[in-house]
Amino acid sequence: MPNNTKRTSKRVATLAAKTLQNANASQIKRRLAGSALAQSSCSKQTGPEMEGEASKVLKSVKYAAETKELAASILSQS
Repeated sequence: MPNNTKRTSKRVATLAAKTLQNANASQIKRRLAGSALAQSSCSKQTGPEMEGEASKVLKSVKYAAETKELAASILSQS
């Protein structure tokens, strides 16, 4: 597998870090945040399971804009 050169932006990484510190954040938002943060400083690539979850978030109307932003960041790095 080739090296992934895409990285999470500083703005999204900051959002992800704040999400992980927020005990009230939803489980899906925390999972997306963890994935985005993991891709902020190394060549990790989004796995198929997270791609599926991120895709569902973007298609749904029930998720907030910040959650969708994390999902979009993850999908852009897959």
